[in-house]
Order: sequence, then C-alpha cells, then structure tokens
Amino acid sequence: MSAPETIAVAMSGGVDSSAVAALLREQGHTLVGLTLQLWNQRRLAGHEGMPESVQGRCCSIDDVYDARRVAEHLGIPYYLVNQEERFENEVVKPFVSEYLAGRTPIPCTLCNNHLKFDALLITARQIGADRIATGHYARNHYDEARGRWILSRPADRSKDQTYFLFGLTQDQLAHTLFPLGEMTKPVVRQMAADAGLALAKKPDSQEICFIPGGDYSAFLAAYLEDVGEEQPDLSGELVSTAGEVLGKHAGIHTVTVGQRKGLGLTSPNPLYVLQIHPESHAVTVGSEAELMGTELYADRLNWISIAELTEPIRVEAKIRHRHEPAWATLSPAGEGLAHVVFDEPQRAITPGQSAIFFQGDEVVGGGWIVNRNS
Repeated sequence: MSAPETIAVAMSGGVDSSAVAALLREQGHTLVGLTLQLWNQRRLAGHEGMPESVQGRCCSIDDVYDARRVAEHLGIPYYLVNQEERFENEVVKPFVSEYLAGRTPIPCTLCNNHLKFDALLITARQIGADRIATGHYARNHYDEARGRWILSRPADRSKDQTYFLFGLTQDQLAHTLFPLGEMTKPVVRQMAADAGLALAKKPDSQEICFIPGGDYSAFLAAYLEDVGEEQPDLSGELVSTAGEVLGKHAGIHTVTVGQRKGLGLTSPNPLYVLQIHPESHAVTVGSEAELMGTELYADRLNWISIAELTEPIRVEAKIRHRHEPAWATLSPAGEGLAHVVFDEPQRAITPGQSAIFFQGDEVVGGGWIVNRNS
C-alpha cells in the first residue's frame, strides 16, 4: 500500500472488518472506526412470531459492543453513526413493498447500493478521512486505458461478495479499500488472532439484520402492525400452467419462485412455484422442468467496467448469491432495460432479485430482475 493515509474503517463487529482495522493500523495508517446503527433490534421484540432475544444477528447491539472493544484494543477513535431513519426509508420500506407485490428483494444489496457506502463516505469526509475500508471480499483497481474503476471477484471465490456490491459508483469505488480481496478466510482469522483480537473465532452472521430466523412473513406482519398499517389480504389461488385451480395460498408474500415445501398440495410429482401474479394474487405452480428459464430483463442498471451497454456482449450472469454464474448474451433493451439470454436454462429466475454480469473476474455491472420468460 502507498503512503500512510487517514482511513475510516467500517467496523461491523465481525472478524473481517476487525482484521482490516488491525492490518491497516499495522501498516501505519491513521484510522477512525465507524459503525452504522441501522436498526433497533428491540423494536419488534414481543410482536407475534418475533423472538424476544436480539442476540446473534448481523448488526446487533452485541456487534456494536464488539466493534467498540476492537477499536479500544487497537487504540483508534470510534464513532457510532445513527442511520436508522434512512435505513428504514431506503431499505426496510422498499423491502416490505416489494414483498407485498410478490417480488423477492435482496435487502443487503439495497443497503450497500443505497445507504452504507454513501453514508460511510459522507461521514469519512466530514472527519477528514481520505478513504473508507471495509471487510468485503472483493477487489478494485483503476484501469488507465478505460479511465474507470473496476470491481473484481476476490482471490477466495468461496467468499465472493461482489453480488452485493454491483451498485457502487465510480466515486465510491475510487474511495474504498477492500484489503481482504487477496486473502482467504482462514488467513483473515489468523491475522485477527495474531493481532490479539478476542473475536478471532467469532462465527459469521448469516441472518438479515432486521429479520430474525429468516421468517419474512412474521416480520411483515409485525412491521405493518408496528407502523399502524393493516396487512392486506394477499391470499389467492394456486393454479397450474393450464389455469386449473389446485388449491389456495395464504398470500403472495408467503411464497417465492422455486419454492416446493409448504404449498399444501398433494401431487404424484413435486410442484414448485413458477410465477407470482401480483394483480390477481394467483400463484402458478408446475414441475421442476417448468421452473427452468432462458431469459430475463433487468432494470435500475449500474455499469462498472463499461460506461454504458450499447451492443450485445458475452457475459457470465449471476442471478442469486449462491448461483454459479452462467454464460449468456447481454443486450440493451431500451427504456433503461437490459435483456439476458442464457446459453443453458437456469433454475428459478426470480423477479426482485439482482442479476450481475461478469467478464472474467471483472464485474461489468448489474441490475434488478423485473421479468421472467420460459
């Protein structure tokens, strides 16, 4: 790394961001630790279906305490930045609206794209920091020939987090460090242990910060009650691809494309959710073969390695965090849309999820899936 800088470290209270702080301090940089307070973990406790305990979740109060302890151990100033109101307006409310409309949004991507990096950079500049550093597993560099900052997959593909970062702007990439991009998780844990950090063996959080246990339906009901809104009746019919009514469902917000269990249907062959129809509240079900699709459209696009998409290009497209990128042709489709046609059918292409596009390790860009055709 270059000459010492003043760097604001995004400290989540986890191993990765803590190891980043220890590494940058060892390299001689002037550091300030920042934690974003995004959600009051006690807010919905006690509502029906919501646990009383708030421990063990991403961005919990335990994580704030851990981040503060790491900052004290490293001898760096530390600040908690309250972004609860903005988080609710820009992440939680859109998440609720999308789910009630029969789509399956990714709140972590929404948070990174619209809140975290923006809020961190604003705060960093206010305190005189040159750049921010995070514990994400990703890489970035400036390409002189193209005159653009490039986002790339990390050395440790098993920890790749670029799927959640496709919305970063050129300015954000220019002022962000990803020190773990060349490292593996075991190396990072050892680095934290060598720095004397007590949380070196702390397990990774797997839950969405505001949805304990991943029970989306319980969260939606509790949140709507909390804000004084009546939960709409989104129940409807389960229908075959031929239009035959097979049964009923409790609400389009209770099912997702690709779901098999919990449909309450008896069939000689497994049935899966193929499509959700927000207007009629109908849910189409069918065989696993019918779940396969060859194309999608995406909107709200952000381009990283290119300035804009002007002609068809070959990419590998990723449609879920755990999806193995698949070869496809990416084309402009007018009106802010991109059209993706896969070489081979892909399982459960889901509106509301994000799709990102790679050429080699580079992230070309990404957007949000808005349509599915089989």
